[in-house]
Amino acid sequence: MTPPRLLVLGGARSGKSAYAERRVRAWGSPATYIATAQAFDDEMRARIAQHRQDRGPEWVTLEAPLDLPAALAQAIPHGQPILIDCLTLWASNLLLADRAPEDEVAPLLAALAACPLPVALVSNEVGLGIVPDNALARRFRDAVGRVHQRLATEVGEVVFLVAGLPMTVKPPQ
Repeated sequence: MTPPRLLVLGGARSGKSAYAERRVRAWGSPATYIATAQAFDDEMRARIAQHRQDRGPEWVTLEAPLDLPAALAQAIPHGQPILIDCLTLWASNLLLADRAPEDEVAPLLAALAACPLPVALVSNEVGLGIVPDNALARRFRDAVGRVHQRLATEVGEVVFLVAGLPMTVKPPQ
């Protein structure tokens, strides 16, 4: 039987990370948190520190701004549920490294298939607003949308958060 695979989508400050953390805790605690954020400034360092404080000390944290498949493999020996937060920052990091996020989905899906543990993935839905006014922002929006589509077809459950309220997009399979 395939362990749970959950994709949690939502806008900024929609409650998606807190929701995903609750779901992962329900699978078992402690858990492993794979963080994609990079602290390039004081504001981001404060956000990262707040996220760590909110999760608590029982979570093992692995940092993986680019190589999520390797981080998943590194997490397996811990034997605990995994939360990847967030795919949007991962896509941004890949674009900044001149890599196409769409090309990185297949290796991520292969790593998910090889992982014997429950995994939740968190990402911002960035395609609900206005069309961005510059090419890079449009490329980012399009890449994230394609990443979401590929993952949503493969994971067993997709939940969308609005104002802290979860809406089931794809029920558990």
